[in-house]
Parts: sequence; C-alpha cells; structure tokens
Amino acid sequence: MSLQVNDLRVYYRTLAGDVRALDGVTFSIAEGEIMGLAGESGCGKSTLGKALTHFDSRMRYVGGDVVLDDEPLPIMDSDAMDEFRFWSVSIIPQYAMSAMNPTRKIGKMIADLLESRGEDAAAMRPEIERRIELVGLQRDVLDRYPIELSGGMKQRVVMVIATLLNPSLLIADEITSALDVSTQKAVAETLIEFRDRQLVRTMIVITHDMSILAQVADTITVMYAGKLAEKAATDVIIGAPKHPYTRLLISSLPEVGVRYADKRLTGIPGNPPQLLDPPLGCRFQARCPLADAQCREEPPFVEVEPAHFVACWKVS
Repeated sequence: MSLQVNDLRVYYRTLAGDVRALDGVTFSIAEGEIMGLAGESGCGKSTLGKALTHFDSRMRYVGGDVVLDDEPLPIMDSDAMDEFRFWSVSIIPQYAMSAMNPTRKIGKMIADLLESRGEDAAAMRPEIERRIELVGLQRDVLDRYPIELSGGMKQRVVMVIATLLNPSLLIADEITSALDVSTQKAVAETLIEFRDRQLVRTMIVITHDMSILAQVADTITVMYAGKLAEKAATDVIIGAPKHPYTRLLISSLPEVGVRYADKRLTGIPGNPPQLLDPPLGCRFQARCPLADAQCREEPPFVEVEPAHFVACWKVS
C-alpha cells in the first residue's frame, strides 16, 4: 500500500468545546490510485486533507497514525512534518490565491519556495518551464503577478508548484469549485496526466462534485459527519452504491437527458448532526429511511464485497 491511515481522530478547538471533525477514520490507498473523497459540506473532507499535511494550527490530533510508502508520517508534529511536505506529501489548497504571494511574480515565488527547501531554483528552471507548458500555460506566466492570471491559470500554476518535487501523495482540495465547466475538465485531465507521467504516485481528490470524480478517480470514498460511509471502485459507487447516504447522494444529482418537468430532483431530508456533541451510533440515523434500534450502535467500516467497504448495519 502507498498510504495507510489508521483510526485518525482530529478535532477542532472552539470555545464551546471540541468539534469532532474526524472521528476514527481508517482507509488505505494503493500506489498509483486516485481516490476521490466526497460528501456534503462539513463532513470532514478538507479536514482529512489538511490533517495529512498538518497545515492548520486549530486542529487537535487526538489519535491515529499514518504510514506513507512504509514510512510513518509525524502528522501530530507540524515542525517534524516540514521534512515531508512537498517531497512526500503535498497539497493543492481549495483557493489558489491563498497559496500565492500577490507581491511576487510567479517565477520568483516558485524560486523562493524551492530555495526554502534547499533546492537549486536556477538549475530547475528548465523543468519549471516544461511543467508550466504541460498544464497548458505559456512560459511568460513566470514573469507575471498572480493578479494578472485568470482563476483557471492560477489553479494550474499552483498545481505545478505543488508537484515540482514529485511528491508521493498529492491532495487536491476542491480545486475545480471556482472554475467554469471547460476549465474544470482541463484541470481534471491534468490531474490524471500528473499520475500517468509519474509526477505523483498517489492522489486524493476532494470535492462535493461527483461528476468530477467520475472523470478522474479510480475509487471513491464517501464521508459523513466525520466518519467514512463507503469506499469502492468509482463505477461501483456511481452505479451500485450500498450505503443509504451514498444512494441518496447519487440520486440527488441531475441526470443527463432527464428533464426537470419529468423528474424532480430530491434532496436529503434533514441536516447533518452537530459534531460538538455527535449522536451515539450511526451518525446518519436521523436522516436514514432504513434506521431502526440497531442503528443506535455504531456500525463498523467493513468489507462487504471485494474492495467494497461500507459502514451500515443494513448492508450485508
């Protein structure tokens, strides 16, 4: 396995108490796999991505461990993670501008980052230019300021920055959410090309957009209220989901060729639970049409079919 996450628990400190954003997450990703991570806003997707890099000081690591390429990652120690960021694990943040210095030209900003990691920026200039062209940009963007680039261009520049040191694991957090449809497709195709060219070995693509994951992901993991609900191959999740939440999530999406007048879209009734004081048992029980007394006990996340994992008492 390229990545193994075991019982990861990460909470957010607040004045009202700890928000249990990640509460016992266990999964693995094989080398070369692109895993999509889906779910409603607030389900813990971005927290999981940031937890694997320790970029957010508000997070309190409660327990669990992470192993990447047979080497433990010291995710509970931000300083210790410095020697792993960008080389072993890298992240493309949700908002590209948050990763850019508006007072620095793109080329200077990239050089500063490389030098801070002990790399020779001048020697790497040809590779930087090659990768800029790989994502469909002209070399002259290196001499421009971030404000001179469109949203899609900035996103592609950040993709280049995040992968310059060929990380083993790349985390892409909602990188298509602010882009138009055509640019979304180009960015999605670039992610696949990064993997196919072995610029990165393993990838986690975080998004609420299942159509993006259908294009890029080999597997999809669905999260709900800080826990994993289901993980399987992409075609299985899209075509034959087993968890009630995954089924409702898929059924709430519009279908190509189906008119609104013929079939109304239906959302999922209710709201996710508050994670300051989450309910006992299955966290989806209050919204689940199949819930009964057994659901007051927490279901294990188990393999119900080969490479198909589900946390639900009603699935066998």
